[in-house]
Amino acid sequence: MEKVKKILWELIPYIGIIVLIIIVRIYIITPVRVDGASMNRTLEDGDILLLYKMAKINRFDIVVLDEEYDNEIIIKRIIGLPGETVEIRNNKIYINGEVIEDEYAYGDTGDYDEITLGDDEYFILGDNRPISKDSRYFGPIKEDDLMGEVVLRIWPFSGFGTV
Repeated sequence: MEKVKKILWELIPYIGIIVLIIIVRIYIITPVRVDGASMNRTLEDGDILLLYKMAKINRFDIVVLDEEYDNEIIIKRIIGLPGETVEIRNNKIYINGEVIEDEYAYGDTGDYDEITLGDDEYFILGDNRPISKDSRYFGPIKEDDLMGEVVLRIWPFSGFGTV
């Protein structure tokens, strides 16, 4: 019996480490994989990223969300924040009537009629505009659908760093 107690006592630190890793992965940070080309030039198909689940979301952040329309996990860029009006005309994005500089866009954005976002809604776009399914396709997304912000690319190693 004494031997069993000693073994269990020695296992406690390892069990603690495993529990801590599980908690961090579920509630704080987790890896995600880019699937597709809608964020090309910024992110490539197959990149592995770290998602920070407790982030405060700002304009131009790259986020991961659970998109209800196609029931899939997608990665896009935040363009419009809650309460703002968003309109796209002549390949320019207007937020509250003012043009914003969008240095991340690749390709023609197309037009989108003015919309006012609710208190819990965001407008998202992929960087590779011609092929991206985003808010132009399925409308604004709810804050509850946001899983977090992409903070780091960990694969490939040649692209390691903040995004």
